Amino acid sequence: MLIFFAVLGIGLVWIVLWDAFETIVLPRRVTRKVRLTRLFYRYSWIPFSALVRRLFKGKTRETYLSFYGPLSLLLLIIVWAVGLVFGFALLQAGLGSAINPPQGNNGFPTDLYLSGTTLFTLGMGDVTPASPLARTLTVIEAGMGFGFLAIVIGYLPVIYQSFSRREVNISLLDARAGSPPTAAELLRRHTHDHGMEALAELLREWERWSADLLESHLSYPVLAYFRSQHNNQSWLAALTTILDTSALTIVGIEGSCQRQAELTFAMARHAVVDLAQIFSTPPRQLPFERLPADELQRLRASLEESGLRLREGPEASARLAELRGLYEPYVSALATYLQLTLPPWLVEHAGADNWQTSAWGRAAAFPVLKESRAAKARVEEHF
Repeated sequence: MLIFFAVLGIGLVWIVLWDAFETIVLPRRVTRKVRLTRLFYRYSWIPFSALVRRLFKGKTRETYLSFYGPLSLLLLIIVWAVGLVFGFALLQAGLGSAINPPQGNNGFPTDLYLSGTTLFTLGMGDVTPASPLARTLTVIEAGMGFGFLAIVIGYLPVIYQSFSRREVNISLLDARAGSPPTAAELLRRHTHDHGMEALAELLREWERWSADLLESHLSYPVLAYFRSQHNNQSWLAALTTILDTSALTIVGIEGSCQRQAELTFAMARHAVVDLAQIFSTPPRQLPFERLPADELQRLRASLEESGLRLREGPEASARLAELRGLYEPYVSALATYLQLTLPPWLVEHAGADNWQTSAWGRAAAFPVLKESRAAKARVEEHF
């Protein structure tokens, strides 16, 4: 029985330490499906999101869903710590509980207490190891606990730095593509002088952003659960908008930057596919058609009204459908799993951007909200 406890303790400590190493230290994707962290997120996110979806609606739902990312980090650290405490307690029990208990109260609860005070380096001193092996195990646990806490403390700033870096471009997209962002609006706002040069530069920035997103979110998948500051923004919506814009540009917009669009599309699609693999969300058919034929015609008309001409004909439509098929099933699967909303291709009614709204005196402080779309366009042509 003692050998069983020792083997069980060694196995538990190994599982926790290896999982923490893969999650925090290893800077690459882990393809192994059976992992403590993966099981934790899979079986905590699904019931949590289902419960929030059932109890709340609108902005309140989004607020509660935003709690999950930061809260899951704390809970995962607690799971690791509890696993280590139990693992070392089982090892102490496997060594015969060779400890000096207070008032002769010996047993697994005392082993658990010694393990807890040792891992967190409390040094209470009321329970001490009584054999050389027990002392060695206590020293190993104390050193491991100190190192574990140091790594965890260093882990949190990296997570929040990556999150902040991701959100910067999403915020910049607000004035360039609307709120929520759409491909049609992004293209329409680049019809000013030298607009295509500005679009090429923007797509170049988003190519690098997609590469950074791929690297950071493969290394730290928890970032995908962190939601943006505004309810009508998300990293997945921004990425989908860039893919939509790149697809339209590749199909053919006169005077556009097709080569840069191809590069951005390739990098953004790479990020989408790899992240879908990380979350085990196979590509799925969209529950609705994002760009039906009549809306595609409205999209063409809207772009032409702004001075952009999208190539027409069966060949162009087939090419656009082919490009959409390369990423839409993946973004649909991710959106369903993460409870995020995909952006439309074309907004029905032009609303205010996030930068044009405020909690204080919206109508009085921002007369631009009362203007017509034509007047609003004059304000936006500088962006």
